[in-house]
Amino acid sequence: MARNPFRGHRFSQDVILCAVRWYCRYGLSYRDVRDLLAERRIIVDASTVYRWVRKFGPEIAKRSQKHRSWRGLGWHVDETYLRVGGRWCYVWRAVDQRGQLIDFRVTARRNTAAAKVFMRQARDKSRLYQPLSIVTDKAPTYARVMKEMNARMLPDEAITHIDRKWQNNRIESDHAALKQRLNPMRGFKSLSSAKAVLAGIEALRMIKKGHVVRKSPGPIGEIRFIKELFPETA
Repeated sequence: MARNPFRGHRFSQDVILCAVRWYCRYGLSYRDVRDLLAERRIIVDASTVYRWVRKFGPEIAKRSQKHRSWRGLGWHVDETYLRVGGRWCYVWRAVDQRGQLIDFRVTARRNTAAAKVFMRQARDKSRLYQPLSIVTDKAPTYARVMKEMNARMLPDEAITHIDRKWQNNRIESDHAALKQRLNPMRGFKSLSSAKAVLAGIEALRMIKKGHVVRKSPGPIGEIRFIKELFPETA
């Protein structure tokens, strides 16, 4: 039986998962979550909430992977930015034609090497859902990466690259929704922190939008789904 990830924690699984879900799901700060818990007579420091999010956000993301719905074969790829340690870093993201997240990656640089690594990571994670087309903006970085990818494939397996104006509105609007959640955070202190917290946020956004199987509608369905991800604690 898998080791109980909540063992050694002072607070119960329900309290920890509630705090992590609130933070990743809503536009709250760590202090906001602390105060909401205090209203329920649960006294927790904001730094404790931060540690819970760093630990259990990625764990929720990892465990929810096998429950993801079928992903489409038309990908939209783009990058957005956020503050990490006082400087701008980049979040590479890919969604399918229905807005389902394929993958994301946080990097300190925005160049061809970073784009290449992200594309490889996204394709490795979606081995059964290799794209037939990828929509990007007109940045020459993507054109170089797509050309290199297709050069290693058979002609009938080549991925169609679409970079026409306005074709990538799907992911740009998804970026905007993500940035609304990130605004209360005012940046991250390190790349590792940004990656861990974003993993939880992306996972909760996926669960909220119903991009997982066997999830009941609404917030109660989200709570039940997340709880069922940890059967070893039942």
